[in-house]
Amino acid sequence: MRGGSAVTEGRVPVFGETAVGETAAGGTVRRVVYPGSFDPVTNGHLDIIVRAARLHDEVFVVVGANLAKEGLFSVDERLAMLREVTRGQPNVRVDKFRGLLVEFCKANHISAIVKGLRAVSDFEYEMEMAQMNYRLEEIETLFMTANPLYSFLRSSLVKEIARYGGDVSSLVPEPVFKQLQERLAAP
Repeated sequence: MRGGSAVTEGRVPVFGETAVGETAAGGTVRRVVYPGSFDPVTNGHLDIIVRAARLHDEVFVVVGANLAKEGLFSVDERLAMLREVTRGQPNVRVDKFRGLLVEFCKANHISAIVKGLRAVSDFEYEMEMAQMNYRLEEIETLFMTANPLYSFLRSSLVKEIARYGGDVSSLVPEPVFKQLQERLAAP
């Protein structure tokens, strides 16, 4: 689309008028992004990644590199863990971004953001973000409900339990569990 969007021109958008990539044969590639801090990546995150990868041609899993708070793992460590645990998903790309997620989407021809919802309490915040992202760049947000096995799972909870010696081996992929053990080992 050139010179404006269907929404700003006051007409109903036609399917395919979103930012999507093209294949060599001229077809479209359905690209989505799954953003997060992933500090660390949990089995809940991995479940959303795998499910999104079944539904889309490419899934970009991106770590926000300009996070205000200090993480347990550096951005590069998180990227390495994500690459390791998604190695079996050929259509998953792992990257980082700075600034606005919608700018990353525009630069990579990504038409939608995937967000996992664990509970109703997640919805209000995510809905505000979805509406702002659409307002800024007409990037859609797709909500996926968490697998009930992981509906309580948050990275911050995993870190807290692990810091006190609790067993989080069933909550994170095995390579991540090993990294947690090494990072939180008593001096």
